[in-house]
Parts: sequence; structure tokens; C-alpha cells
Amino acid sequence: MTTPEKLLIVVTHGPEDPELATLPFVMAAAAIVSDVEVAMAFQSNGVNLVRKGGAEHVFTSSFPPLVELLESVVELGGKLMACAPCLESRKLAVPDDLRPEVEIIGAARLVAEIMAATSTMTY
Repeated sequence: MTTPEKLLIVVTHGPEDPELATLPFVMAAAAIVSDVEVAMAFQSNGVNLVRKGGAEHVFTSSFPPLVELLESVVELGGKLMACAPCLESRKLAVPDDLRPEVEIIGAARLVAEIMAATSTMTY
């Protein structure tokens, strides 16, 4: 039996850059429907995308609204993880301020995810 491919996408851009906030979700959805396991790690301003209400007002031309893409990724089985120190520095109460699907992680866990991935991307 072969090990499934796993893609880790690190998201560092938030609502302030709609295109760079949207593209990782487009890539995640495309990977999942191509039978690739996907985990998304949100760092820096990227954590604002997984706040409750954080994706609802992010739009960029030529793509569906970000909230639709995010919900598709979750429904298809994508894993969402947010950097604990990044959340803390933005004074986000965890887990109350986050979408329920988001797991809060630290650096050691992210390193483990990177090492387990067959490929990584950063936006």
C-alpha cells in the first residue's frame, strides 16, 4: 500500500491582501479533489482568515468568495491549524474567536506537519 501524498500550505497573508489570501484555498481544494491530503497552517496575518467572520468579506476577481472556498476545503476534509503565538500577538481569544474547525498549534507541531508532508507551499 502506498502512502498518500500530503500537501501542507502555510498561509501568512490575511484579509488585507485578498488575492494572496484566496489562492491557498483554491490550491487546497484542487489538491483535495486530486486525492491529496491537505493541511493548512495559518501564521502571521493569515490567522485572521480563520477567525469567526474573518473570511466573510474577502473577495478577489476570478475566484469564488473566500468563505465559500474555506467551507469547501473543510467539507472536503482539509485540516486547518493556527499558530498559537500568532493568535496571542493579535489578542485573539482561543478558541472562542476562531472557527470551530481550527486546531491551535505551536512550532513543534508545525515542524512535524512539514516533515510529514510530501510537498509544502507558502502564501
